[in-house]
Amino acid sequence: MTLRLYDTATREVRDFVPVVPGEVGIYLCGATVQGTPHIGHMRSSVAFDVLVRWLRRSGHRVTLVRNVTDIDDKILAKADAAGEPWWAWALANERAFTAAYDALGVLPPTYEPRATGHVPAMIELMQRLVDSGHAYTTGEGDVYFDVRSYPEYGALTNQRLDDMVSAQDGTGDDEDVKKDPRDFALWKAPKPGEPETASWDTPFGRGRPGWHLECSAMAHRYLGATFDIHGGGLDLRFPHHENEQAQSRAAGDGFAQYWLHNGWVTQGGAKMSKSLGNGLLVSTLLETTQPAVLRYALTAVQYRSMLEWTPDTLGEAEATWERFTRFVERATEQVGPVDDDEIAKAELPAGFVAAMDDDLNVPAALAVVHEHLRAGNTALAERDLDGIRAALVSVRSMLDILGLDPDGPQWRRQTNDRGHEAALEALVAAELAARSEARAARDFATSDAIRDRLAAAGIVVEDSATGSRWSLAHRSDEVEN
Repeated sequence: MTLRLYDTATREVRDFVPVVPGEVGIYLCGATVQGTPHIGHMRSSVAFDVLVRWLRRSGHRVTLVRNVTDIDDKILAKADAAGEPWWAWALANERAFTAAYDALGVLPPTYEPRATGHVPAMIELMQRLVDSGHAYTTGEGDVYFDVRSYPEYGALTNQRLDDMVSAQDGTGDDEDVKKDPRDFALWKAPKPGEPETASWDTPFGRGRPGWHLECSAMAHRYLGATFDIHGGGLDLRFPHHENEQAQSRAAGDGFAQYWLHNGWVTQGGAKMSKSLGNGLLVSTLLETTQPAVLRYALTAVQYRSMLEWTPDTLGEAEATWERFTRFVERATEQVGPVDDDEIAKAELPAGFVAAMDDDLNVPAALAVVHEHLRAGNTALAERDLDGIRAALVSVRSMLDILGLDPDGPQWRRQTNDRGHEAALEALVAAELAARSEARAARDFATSDAIRDRLAAAGIVVEDSATGSRWSLAHRSDEVEN
């Protein structure tokens, strides 16, 4: 079975045939770094991370471009409100996104271009559009795309031009001089009060890029005129992706051959976003949740489906992750560690392959994982070493595709650290219980001996009216020998 993907443009599941056999170029709309990431942002990055992993596991050489929008109206407004330079505000939030990607095991993109680093490419694309009659100026620094000059405008989202709402991405002063209210901004003149550093000189006047122009320019720069897949969240279909496709194809590029869009994270049926006040920040969640658990919660639903976030979401994900880790730990104890290279090259179960080739049907793929997990637990109960090892390799190799191999490089240290932490807590609790009994019996010699033993191990015990508590000694608390 060949990989089949749902193409938003044709509204059907299609056989995936790369432009260049064996190679896949993907452009993924990344973050507009106006603030720190919430889990709604991470849904897209995790979904396309699974796609990249599956394509590479299937033998393709994948080039992934994930852009950073580091200049736009909201970034300028929020930076100004915070009293920060806009570029410093953008960079701080970009780093927060990178930390979130890394924490959730999202593989780094091949290229991660910033909008501000590609102004010459945008100018070149604008010039092509103006020269071909698809774009025009309305004043110094303002350039607009003429939607009626491109008959296929609306094809991506299956809309008639006359049914669309007016574009709202201009300066607000040019609505009466645009050829059509639906024409969208390629380049925008500076607004009063904006810092001069937020604009660039062009043949059309000084200004800054419109949101849509940057992605077309960067996709062409890194993937060429025609590439395989353009992806992003479902909310980007219109106007962003519709406008990208129109301006690129009007300029003569083939642009994306497949369009993939992931569903939203919702709460109470509403799309998660900061504007609705229901955003769950990744940094806040990771204070109490293992990164692998959060990744599982975002991965387990098929990428095109909406993910309804409830109070039970993380609890259910944690229970499943514990089943994975417990089996891998117990199986590895019985048969020894399995090399990462063997996991990467292991033959995958047919049912898992069929599920992943069916538009990345992760729920069906996970059902196969659980089948092999149950077989592995049965083999453990029967002390069938061959069966244990076969199940261990199968389970780990399938979870590796989903970025969830408990003994893979991303999660190995985390799993070990948690095991050590649990063991330490149990041992210290036993020592403190024994010390409490000794104190109750007024056996102070034993009580002091236990305290000294814990102190020698780097554990500080503090007594209070409500009982004893412990913590690891800081370096400054440690006594030099």
